[in-house]
Amino acid sequence: MATSGLQHVAAMYAGVVAPPLIVGAAVGLSATELTFLTGACLFTAGLATFLQTIGFWKIGARLPFVNGVTFAGVAPMTAVAASAKDKSDALPIIFGAVIVAGVLGFIATPFFSKAVRFFPPVVTGSVITLIGVSLLPVAFGWAQGPNPAADDYGSRAYLGLAATTLVIVLLLRRFTRGFVKQIAVLLGLVIGTLVAIPLGVTDFGPVADADVVGFPTPFHFGAPQFQLAAILWLCVVMVVSMTESTADMLALGEIVERPADEKTIAAGLRADTLGSALSPLFNGFMCSAFAQNIGLVAMTRIRSRYVVATGGGFLVLMGLCPMAASLIAVVPRPVLGGAGVVLFGSVAASGIQTLVRAGLEKDNNVLIVAVSLAVGIIPITAPAFYHAFPETVRIVLDSGISTGCLAAVVLNLVFNHLGRGRENAGEVTHPMEAGEDLKAVPAR
Repeated sequence: MATSGLQHVAAMYAGVVAPPLIVGAAVGLSATELTFLTGACLFTAGLATFLQTIGFWKIGARLPFVNGVTFAGVAPMTAVAASAKDKSDALPIIFGAVIVAGVLGFIATPFFSKAVRFFPPVVTGSVITLIGVSLLPVAFGWAQGPNPAADDYGSRAYLGLAATTLVIVLLLRRFTRGFVKQIAVLLGLVIGTLVAIPLGVTDFGPVADADVVGFPTPFHFGAPQFQLAAILWLCVVMVVSMTESTADMLALGEIVERPADEKTIAAGLRADTLGSALSPLFNGFMCSAFAQNIGLVAMTRIRSRYVVATGGGFLVLMGLCPMAASLIAVVPRPVLGGAGVVLFGSVAASGIQTLVRAGLEKDNNVLIVAVSLAVGIIPITAPAFYHAFPETVRIVLDSGISTGCLAAVVLNLVFNHLGRGRENAGEVTHPMEAGEDLKAVPAR
């Protein structure tokens, strides 16, 4: 449980620490305060993971889910920081907005969860595939190095290190058995880091500079402030987060062979929103389910929620012990990128497996998958596609998972539910093949 839980932490660590690093830099925090903010986000991620995996009452999906800081809130939070007249007020304003968004999201959960009836396999398969495809560029970015502005970004050394890690993981999965096979990703990260030491890529500076003990003092940056514009922005982010969490729960339910019903989704969203509402108390940001860990569950087939809860325990300890947290930070980005290819690709593969059961012999379903995947891939292949839209709207549009999910749900309603859509779903062998009505017309 300890090694498997640590493997989950290693897979999602970069995603947890990136938002506080970006927002903290935008606010102008010192190195010490930035370390404190990062530790606070690790601590609150662990608490939110406990809520999701162990749960209580009607809170928690009780699935092997890791929760952490959602990246969807980075853009609006940096915008709040930029608009604040006094930078010292930026974080309190952000925390106040997160609290309100979390409370409103908690209240709206029963209504939001009823949407599960609109997620048949043709929708869930499309969304799961999009989750994996959307995450792959993150792995590719990691593989190129830690700093996109550096001259050596994307160098052969970095790409070679990522490829070496990928090969190590694949070899361990192919030629080992049992326990060693289950922790192949963790071993790949360790071996990859050791290989990186002679190359001068591994930085042990974070360990040397970190404190042994540190507690995220409540409201360390000041009492929360409530500003209407910031609240509206973060409420939009909460809707996006709840949409993505719903898709993640459906994806994980398929992988662990325990389909997420309306009750499970409602409980999972309560954990997300409650964790988000409580997170600012300990100087953390909005929390959401982490899709990258779904790939780890899919690959290792370790389905126990208690293993993930153990990972949550490690996150709490890292929040209380900055030096322990810094050990994970030693892993070079290219090493994470090599492992990420396996993790995120496994999510996309799980989506394809779901689509196999989606009835793609029906013309309507082929069109639903084709258009929803195309819409969801737009932010990946053309990041500036929606540049002319307002910033608030772009929060939703720039999330391929959200737009693809919305497109799949709407198209499923139009083609398979409204009017005679279900009756008119012709069976074809290719999306461009003529339907039965056209086949009946003799050629001229």
